[in-house]
Amino acid sequence: MVEDGEFVVPGAELGYSEEFIPGEGAYEEEGKVYASRTGTLVIDMKERKITVTPKTSVPPIPDNGDIVIGKVIDVKPQNALVNVVKIKGVDRSLPGEVLGSIHISQTRNVYVADLGKEFRVGDIVLAKVTNTKRTPLQLSTVQKELGVIRAFCGRCALPLAREGNKLKCPNCGRTEVRRLSPSYGSGEV
Repeated sequence: MVEDGEFVVPGAELGYSEEFIPGEGAYEEEGKVYASRTGTLVIDMKERKITVTPKTSVPPIPDNGDIVIGKVIDVKPQNALVNVVKIKGVDRSLPGEVLGSIHISQTRNVYVADLGKEFRVGDIVLAKVTNTKRTPLQLSTVQKELGVIRAFCGRCALPLAREGNKLKCPNCGRTEVRRLSPSYGSGEV
């Protein structure tokens, strides 16, 4: 068997499930505990738990309460579908395609009659993860600091400039309305 602090690779046998509970980076199969990632073995004798601490950074996974940045890819009467690309404040992008959904009731803290006036396809949004147990992830923009942080003109596809609570196209003059974040047009995109 391997010892505490030893470098292990996926599939390495770490111990028996009668002795240890598999923690992060480990799994149990047919009575034995194996490494599921490359890293350093950590054996907690008090809790009888084996974990593998990664040597490289692990792709981030959204969790409840995380603030995420995503692009609206579809708007239906009750839901806006968002391709979540980043967790705010985390340098690394998310692995693969992570989808989120903003229900009409989770858009604002007041009644919303038309979700199409709050979000449009192509908008970049700042949203809070409210439920990771469902697929797609459940998102919310109810909090004041959340909402659209970048939008594009529906006519000429140029970035819209904020003028009070509305957005105006600097090219064609078209005005549009969105569920705007106070940080619209600035910060991380």
